Parts: sequence; structure tokens; C-alpha cells
Amino acid sequence: MDILKPALKRLDGMARDLIAALPNIVIALVVFFIFYALGKGVRSAIRNFAQRGHKHLNLGLVLGRLAQGAIVFIGLLIALVIALPGFQPAQLIQLLGISSVAIGFAFKDILQNFLAGILLLLTEPFRIGDQIRVGEFEGTVEDIQTRATLIKTYDGRRVVIPNGELFNQSVVVNTAYEARRFDYDVGVGYGDDVERAKALILEAVQSVPDVLRDPAPDVLTYELAESWVSIRARWWVKPPRRADELNVRDRVISSIKKRLTEHGIDLPFPTQQIFFHDQTERTDGDRAAQREGWPAGRGDVPGSRSIASALEHSDVHEIHPDGA
Repeated sequence: MDILKPALKRLDGMARDLIAALPNIVIALVVFFIFYALGKGVRSAIRNFAQRGHKHLNLGLVLGRLAQGAIVFIGLLIALVIALPGFQPAQLIQLLGISSVAIGFAFKDILQNFLAGILLLLTEPFRIGDQIRVGEFEGTVEDIQTRATLIKTYDGRRVVIPNGELFNQSVVVNTAYEARRFDYDVGVGYGDDVERAKALILEAVQSVPDVLRDPAPDVLTYELAESWVSIRARWWVKPPRRADELNVRDRVISSIKKRLTEHGIDLPFPTQQIFFHDQTERTDGDRAAQREGWPAGRGDVPGSRSIASALEHSDVHEIHPDGA
């Protein structure tokens, strides 16, 4: 028992110190939660102010988050001073300064994404609600955080893209402008009147209500393909969101198909011509008379040889059982 007395005495002293410091700890927790609530309120106020102005929404987000972080950090320092009377804020700052190098090496990617997120929020290349394409992913921006950006794909999936990738890659913002142009290629037969087909296609595109009149749609001959003449129809849609694009595209293509069919314009499908070369012809090997598709230049077309005739002109002879 004598051996346990020092330990019990130390535990008793620690318990007395804890009970004596309990009021300070409670006050410190209350102060910290007050600063935490104050930080959230400041963040919400800055965000609401930015939303009312409809400008620099991302800047409002980053300023709100930074303000909240600063207020919470100040509250933490004050709470530590209250709970631990011997604590000095300079000690924590010094500790953070000494360990910053080690933290930088250990969390290099996290810090890179954080700085990239700050720059993205400040420069605003896109905003929440924009539809963007990054690499193989395309969708609507749900949130821009300091570490990553969240997008919702058109088929209802969430993609978390680190801000470092967004900052270093090319990003296509489909909704950066109020209107966007779309196009579709239509193939008509070589025997059809191309100008008449272009006029019919333009009428079909203009008949769709959601196609903008300014900029006006246009139609142009685009390519002489293998089985058809390619005509490209181009039109503008506002707003340029994915759902609007698919809706208008459906109406435009349906209208073009109906208009061309009603006026007898041919819509050919890919065709191929296959020629068989008869290698039993007597003139096989004679390029002047050989048929490898259409007949050769002269009028007489060599006919196919029969099997007996082929054997007659070959070096193969019939062998009889009696050796004759």
C-alpha cells in the first residue's frame, strides 16, 4: 500500500486541479461556441450579400469561409487562454510556424488543391449552377469548395474533382454565355437539287419555336460524301443548357426529316458496290481485256470458261486406272 500512496496522491491532486479548473473549462467552451456561431453568422451574411448583388458569388463564398475560419481560430485562442491560464497564444503560433514545413510536405496535394480552390473562387471562371465539361466528365456545378468542386452529371451522378485538376486542365463552360450554337448534318442524294434541299431545311429549322431568330439559323453545303451531299444546319438556343439542347435538337431533326420527305428529297443511306472477278476467263492477266469491275475498253467481253474448257487448256490430264 505504501507503494501506491504517491500515485494515489498524484491522482487526488489532478482531480482537485480538474475540479478547480472546471468553471474555466465551461466558460472556455461557451466562448468557443459563441465565436463558432458568430463565424457561421458572418459567413451566411457575406454569402447572402453576394447573392443579392448577383455578382462575384464565388468571391462571397471564399470571403465567408475565410472570415468564418478566422473568427473560429480567434475564439479557439481565447478559449485556450481561459481554460489554461498559463497558456500564451504566442506558443501556438510558434508551434504552427515550426511545424508548417513538415505539414507542407505531408499535405502537399491538400494545400495545392486549397490554393487552387481559392484562386478559382476569386477568378470565377465558372459559377455554381454552370454546366461544364472537364475531361471525360460533364455536368452541373453543385458546389465549389476550397479543396474540390462537386458536379452533378446529366445521368444523376456526383463527381468530386480536385481543384488542382480544374486549375491545370482546360475547362469548357457550356453556359458561360446566354446563347449557344448547335448543328446537325443532313445527307441528300446526288440527284436532288441541293439549293432546294437547303431551302427546305432552313424552313424546317425556322419552324421550331425555341430556335432563336437572332442570331438567325443558317444552312450550308458542307461535304461531298461517298453516298450523299452533306448539308449542315446550324441554329442558336437560349438558354444553352443540356435539357434545352436535347429538346430543341429533337424538334429540329424531326422537322427536317418530315419536310424533306414530304417534298421527295432523297435521304440516302451508305451503299457499297462489290464486284467479283472471274478468274476462269481466258484473258485473265491481260489488263486490256480483264474485268475487275466494269468491262475493259473493247467491246468483246470475255466469257467464263467451263470446267472442261479450263482443264483442256491446263497442264492437268486425266489419269485412267489402266495407266493410259
